[in-house]
Amino acid sequence: MKVEKIIADRISNPIYNKGNISKPIVKIGIIGIATGMAVMLITVSVVLGFKNEIINRITGLTTHISIGNISIDPSNEPLPIVISNDSIAILKKLSFVQHIQPVAYKNGLLKTKYENEGVLLKGVDSTFDFTFIEKHLEKGKLPNLDSSSASKEMLISKTLSSKLNLKLGDKVVIHFISQHPVYDSTLKVDIIKSEHFSRKLSICGIFKTNFSDFDDKLSIIDLRQIQRVNMWQSNMVGNYEIKIKQSKELEKNTDELKDIFGYTYSINHVKDIYYNIFVWLDKLDVNGIIIVVLMIIVATINMITALLILILERTTMVGLLKALGMNNFNVRKIFIRISIKLIGKGLLWGNIIGVALCLLQQKFKMVGLDSETYYVDFVAIEINLLFFAYLNIGTFCICILMLILPTLIITKLTPVKTIKFD
Repeated sequence: MKVEKIIADRISNPIYNKGNISKPIVKIGIIGIATGMAVMLITVSVVLGFKNEIINRITGLTTHISIGNISIDPSNEPLPIVISNDSIAILKKLSFVQHIQPVAYKNGLLKTKYENEGVLLKGVDSTFDFTFIEKHLEKGKLPNLDSSSASKEMLISKTLSSKLNLKLGDKVVIHFISQHPVYDSTLKVDIIKSEHFSRKLSICGIFKTNFSDFDDKLSIIDLRQIQRVNMWQSNMVGNYEIKIKQSKELEKNTDELKDIFGYTYSINHVKDIYYNIFVWLDKLDVNGIIIVVLMIIVATINMITALLILILERTTMVGLLKALGMNNFNVRKIFIRISIKLIGKGLLWGNIIGVALCLLQQKFKMVGLDSETYYVDFVAIEINLLFFAYLNIGTFCICILMLILPTLIITKLTPVKTIKFD
C-alpha cells in the first residue's frame, strides 16, 4: 500500500481527528456538497417533470401536429379540408405516426336557465384518442360516438360545470352562428349568409385537467354535430390531428409532412400553435442552469475552505514529510486523496437525500401549486438517471480540478519553516 494512501486514510479517519479545528469545517464542507447535489437533483427533476407534464397536457388535449386549411372563413374559423382515404392510409404507414384523428372546432354560446357562457367546442369521432381525457375524467362517462346518428352527449370541464352550476345529465342548449356562401339570384353572385343554429345536448361527463387555458372554455361533442351546423359534407373536417411516437422529432416530422403535402394545407406543430407557452417553458431551462451553477460554486468554495484548513493545520507534518524525502507532488496527492474521499461522501449523501425527496414528491405529491398560474396543481417530478449521472460526474470533476489550486500552497512550505524544535 502506498504511503500517500496510508497517511490520507489516517488523516481522514475521525478516530484520529478528535479535537482538531478542521473537523467541524470538513463536516460543513461535506454538508455543503450534499446539500448542493440534492438541490441540483431536485431542480433538474422539477424542471424536466414540469415541462413534460405541461407538454403532455397540451398534446393530450390537442395534438403534436395539426393539418388544416390555409384559409379561414368570415367568422374567423378554419375552412374545412378533405383528405382522401388513400392519403390517410399513406400517413398511417409513416414510421413516426402513432395516431391520426379528424376534429373540428366551433365557437358557441352555452345557455342554461340562468347563465350564458362562450365555449369552444371540439368535435371528435369514434377514432378519437380519449386516453388523456379518460385519465382526467372526474364524473360520468365518455360520449358514445359509435352510433349511426350524431350523438347528443357532451363532455364539459369541471370549471364550466362549477361556473354554470351544471351536473351530469343536465340538458344545455348550444347556440351557433354559421356563415357560408349562398348564391344570390338577384345579384347573381355568391354572398356570405349568416345563420343561427342551436343544439340541445346532454352532459355525459365532467373532466378536470387543471390547464386553465382549456378548462375555461373547451367542451367535446360529436364531430357530426359541427359538420351539420357548418353545412359540411361527411368527409369534411376542420383539422387532422397527428400524434407522433417521438416528441423530440417534432420539427423533423413536421417538415416531412410538409414535403408530402407541399403548400396544399397548413401544417403546424404544437410549439408553433402554443408558441408563448413553449417560450415560457424554455426559460425554465435557464433558471435550472443558474441554480446548478450556483450550487456547484457553493460546494466548491466549501471544499476549498475545508482543504486549506486541513493543509494549514498540518504544516508541521508537511515539513516532516519533505524532510524525509517526499516531494511536493506526493504530498499534494495525500490531500487530493482526502478531498476525493470527502467529495465522495458529500455526493453520496446528496444523491440519497435528493432522490428520496424526488420519490416522495412523485408518489405523494406533497408540494402543490396554483393551477391558475402554473397549469398544474402539484410539483411534477421526472427522475432521469442519465442527467443525474451527468450532474454527479460534472460536480466531481469540477470540484477536483478546483481543489488542485489550494494544494499549491504545499510547494511554498519548507521543512526549515514548518518543523518546530522545542
